[in-house]
Amino acid sequence: MEEDEEFRLAVAGLLGLREVLDELRRLREDFHKFVQMEEERWKENEKRWEENWKRWEENARQWQENWRRWEENEKRWQENWRRWEENAKRWEENQRRWEENWKRWEENTKRWEENERRWRENERRWQENDKKWERAFEEFRWIRSALTQIQEALGVSLEFYTAQWIREWLAAKGFTCNPIVHAALLIDGIKEVDVFCPDPLVVAEVKSAVPTVDEADRALEQLRRAVEAAEKFARTRIYAAVLAVETAPEEVARYLQAKAGEAGYLLVLGRKAK
Repeated sequence: MEEDEEFRLAVAGLLGLREVLDELRRLREDFHKFVQMEEERWKENEKRWEENWKRWEENARQWQENWRRWEENEKRWQENWRRWEENAKRWEENQRRWEENWKRWEENTKRWEENERRWRENERRWQENDKKWERAFEEFRWIRSALTQIQEALGVSLEFYTAQWIREWLAAKGFTCNPIVHAALLIDGIKEVDVFCPDPLVVAEVKSAVPTVDEADRALEQLRRAVEAAEKFARTRIYAAVLAVETAPEEVARYLQAKAGEAGYLLVLGRKAK
């Protein structure tokens, strides 16, 4: 049987092994087909795995890229948040400043309204003072006329007439003063001033006649020295300096008006001589 295959098969057939062998042969063929199919499936699966791996690698790369972008966006959000916080602080500071400025505007508005009220009050007072001035000048004309007549009749000095004019002039401005005639000021010796008022500080130089320009200059210089002496004596600035001239030629009168205006002096001129 070992040497003769046909005999062996014959015997096997007799023993019912042919069917078994055929079945084994078919089983081997089926298994071979199964193995081939599995190999094809593995090859297909391996190809799919390679494609999936490539996709996973691409997805991993995209995830890394997205993660990097998320980190950048996070940094940007943090930076934007920091800026928003800074801007919020700035807005709060600006709001506070606007509120302070608004309060200041309200206070300034109240002050402007108060100043406007005071301005109107001062305007009213100025109008009243203008009326008082007009009355004072009218009275002054009358007083000057009366004093001139008295002076001519009784020989009253021009200094007293000037003192009266200064008293009325200050009264129109709201001051009360009785000017001193021929006042002796103890400053650098004794300085005599024709007319002197201590408060407010007013001095006057009085001339009965100024016939020439030289005499006008001397009168102005005497008034200037009187002002210096009075300021040293009273230790305050002069309120008004008055040059009273009873008569002067028209040319000299114009000269006195110009020079007195330049120096800030008040010129009281009685009449212009022809």
